[in-house]
Amino acid sequence: MMAMKGFTRRFKPLEILTEEQVGEIHRATLAVLWETGVTFHSERALKDLEKNGCKVDYDLKRARFPEYLVEEAIHRCSSSYRVKARDPKNDLVIGGDTVYFRNFPGMQTVDLDTWEPRDPTRQEYNDLITVLDALPNLHAISPYPYYGYEGVPPVMRIPEGVAIKIRNSTKVQMTGNASDSDQFNIKMVKATGGEAILMAAGSAPLTWYDDQIRATYRAMEVGFPMYILQGTISGATGPATVVGSVVVNLAEQLSLIVLVQLLTPGMRVAIASDTYPQNMKSGVPGFGRIGCALTKAVENQMARSYGIPTRDSASGPVSSKKSDFQTGYEKALNALVSALAGANLILIHGSLYGEITAHPLQAILDDDIAGMVGRFIEGVTVSDETLAVDLINEVGPIPGHYLNTAHTREWWKKEQFVPRAADSLAYPEWKKTGKKGALDYAKERMEEILATHKPTPLTPGQEEEIERILKEAREYYRNKDLISDEEWAVYMKSLESLNYPYG
Repeated sequence: MMAMKGFTRRFKPLEILTEEQVGEIHRATLAVLWETGVTFHSERALKDLEKNGCKVDYDLKRARFPEYLVEEAIHRCSSSYRVKARDPKNDLVIGGDTVYFRNFPGMQTVDLDTWEPRDPTRQEYNDLITVLDALPNLHAISPYPYYGYEGVPPVMRIPEGVAIKIRNSTKVQMTGNASDSDQFNIKMVKATGGEAILMAAGSAPLTWYDDQIRATYRAMEVGFPMYILQGTISGATGPATVVGSVVVNLAEQLSLIVLVQLLTPGMRVAIASDTYPQNMKSGVPGFGRIGCALTKAVENQMARSYGIPTRDSASGPVSSKKSDFQTGYEKALNALVSALAGANLILIHGSLYGEITAHPLQAILDDDIAGMVGRFIEGVTVSDETLAVDLINEVGPIPGHYLNTAHTREWWKKEQFVPRAADSLAYPEWKKTGKKGALDYAKERMEEILATHKPTPLTPGQEEEIERILKEAREYYRNKDLISDEEWAVYMKSLESLNYPYG
């Protein structure tokens, strides 16, 4: 069956831990799960865990996990699995040595003149997804990836975003959840015949809140895959040491994996984490720092030892507020290390500072980083044809050359990755063509994509069903008094646009 190709790591992954150290981290995680346990703000989850062998303190809302139960849950996890897209050619096969890239979300867009954040328009949201759909080295689309747009009430931001992604892309999407929005997200994705990768996000240290547990039960009921996300800040919500934070992450992630695998054995899951060192000067996370890469290298190696696919979120957000040199090196170094260390899904495209801003221009620049990283991990082929001994002997010393050979014509495109938004000109050409840089080329490419790329449209029946589900969500939140009269009036006016749902 066809699927999105992605990139294939063709050599042994980077291992910075010895086998003994892997065992030490695992034993430390098991000790935390049994001695301290994890808080679940969900009586339903606590009862299910207790019924299956966990020790539960209902006053503390704490579950402790025996070692055998954790080991059994790990063994039940699938090491590789398929995720269905709206278009089968965009299916993902997650696991093993396959590496996919995905965008990282930003709550708002960014003004390219001032570099300050602002809410996007509905048109700008559609444009972002159109660009992401067109990029060849982006294989899936993140939750949000803007947190709503102008005129949308907070509780409708996620469902409206899911609908925009469905309408403008046939790639697999991940969906977030808030205020039980996943019930509507799931319905919309199912209406197109595909699947989404759902999410449950823990709260460090060692806590699961009820809304995320409700989302987990919905994922189990529908049978969609899910990633189990943990976001530790080393030195704040986790120990200041890399491996200490990894232990906190794993304890929290494995606690939910136990619940999931007890109730739905073999359910498709992935370990995901947003782990950053604390900036001890400002108190904010140290986005883009090399500590992110070091932590991911350890986490990826641990996930591989469990046979559980892993998703890396920490390569996407950076500390820079602009599309500049700092943004480039923070993303590239972290993404390369993560790919070398065995990540299966790496978030990099589009984001700038933290999870605050994103822009399609940055996504285009990041697509070149993804392509470069992907080309590197695919390694080299050693064969009679690539060694080219006969050709070398035929060409001989100067004045011989290889430019006009059939071998060069066949192999240069296979061997090279050529970036699309980089300045690759010699000085004379550069001066004649306006002294353009990467940002200029990215802007030109963005304009070209928006003018020419036409995402596969929904069928009339699918479009009608998406709109019906959105209407159901609007009425649901309105009846729960989660949309004020003022918000409702602005929202309804925005839906009257002649270009709805695209502008």
